[in-house]
Amino acid sequence: MDSNAPKRLSQLGQSLWLDNITRDLLDSGMLERYIDEHSVTGLTSNPTIFDHAISGSKSYDAEIRRQLDDGKSGEALFFTLAIQDLSRAADLFAGVHAWTDRVDGFVSLEVSPLLAYDTQATIVQAKRLHAQANRPNLFIKIPGTVEGLPAIEEAIFAGVPVNVTLLFSAEHYRAAADAYMKGLERRVVAGLSLDVRSVASLFVSRWDRAIAHEGPAELRNTLGVAVGMQTYKAYRDVLESDRFQRLANIGARPQRLLFASTGVKDKSAPDTLYIAGLAAPNTVNTMPEATLLAFADHGTAPAALPRNGGKSEAVLSAHAKAGVDLQALAERLQSEGAKGFVDSWRELLAAIEAKSKTLVLH
Repeated sequence: MDSNAPKRLSQLGQSLWLDNITRDLLDSGMLERYIDEHSVTGLTSNPTIFDHAISGSKSYDAEIRRQLDDGKSGEALFFTLAIQDLSRAADLFAGVHAWTDRVDGFVSLEVSPLLAYDTQATIVQAKRLHAQANRPNLFIKIPGTVEGLPAIEEAIFAGVPVNVTLLFSAEHYRAAADAYMKGLERRVVAGLSLDVRSVASLFVSRWDRAIAHEGPAELRNTLGVAVGMQTYKAYRDVLESDRFQRLANIGARPQRLLFASTGVKDKSAPDTLYIAGLAAPNTVNTMPEATLLAFADHGTAPAALPRNGGKSEAVLSAHAKAGVDLQALAERLQSEGAKGFVDSWRELLAAIEAKSKTLVLH
C-alpha cells in the first residue's frame, strides 16, 4: 500500500480526474478536498451522473423552481443547472489550468446524446454550450461515432475544446485523432492559433463486462487493460508522426488520451485494476469517486506503461483465439454506449419534468 499513491501517479505524469459532479460535492467542499488531498486535477460528467445527482437530491430544487419561474424547462433547464455546477468546478481547477499552461484542469459537458448521429445539430449545440459556459477550461463532449467525427473536426476548427467520448478501440482513437488534426490543419490554412485543446476518451471496463461469462478463466478481466495498452501505443505513434509533429512545430498541443470507465465492475477483481494497469505519462484517468477513494486508501504507485504496448497484442490474440471478435465488439460497445446515454438522457429529462411538476404544486 502507498498512502501517497494518487500523488505518485500524478508525478508519473498522469492526470487524475473525478468522474462525478453533484451540487452536494461542490457545496460540501468535498471536491476541494479531493483536489488538495488526492491530486485531482479535473473532472468529467455524463447524463447518467447528472440524472443521479438531480433526481436523487433536493439540492437542485430551489434552482429548478427559479428556472421554472424564468420560463425554462426540459433540456434548456438541465443545461442551465449543469453549466452552473461545471462553471463552479472549472473555477476550482482554474489554478491548475493556468499552472499547467492549459494542459490540465478541465471539466466536461456533454452535448445532448440525442444528437450522436446528427452532425450538424451537434456542431451547433457544441458551439452554443461552450459560449454559454464561458470557461476556457470546459470541454464539450462529442461522441466519436462516424457521424460525430465531422462535428469534432468542425468544433476544433471553431476553437471549441473537445472531449471525444465513446471510444472503444485503437481504431476509434485513431479516427478521433484524425478529426482533431483535420480541425487543426484547417486552422493553419485560415491563419488561426493551433492552441485548441482536446482529449480522446477510451472506455475500458465495458470490454471486460461484455465478456464476463465467456472464455477461459485465466483471461478474465484482462481485455480492458489490453485494449488500453494497445491504444496507448497508437497514441504514442500519433504523437511521434510527421503529421502531428508538423502541427506541433507551429503551436499544436497533443490531444491527450483519457482512460474512462475505470470503475471495476467485477467484485472479485482488484478495485484499482484499471488504475494500476493503465498508468502512463501525458494521459488522463477519470475515475468514479469510489475508485479514487480506493486508490487513495490502498493503491500502490504503478509502473509506467511500456511505449510499445507491452503484452497487449498477445493478450488480444488470446481473446481472439477464444472467440472474441474484437472489431465487432468495439462497434457494438460504441453503439450500446450511445444508446445507454440516450436512455439516461431521457430518464434525466423525465426526472426534471417530474420534479418540476412537484415543485410547481408546492
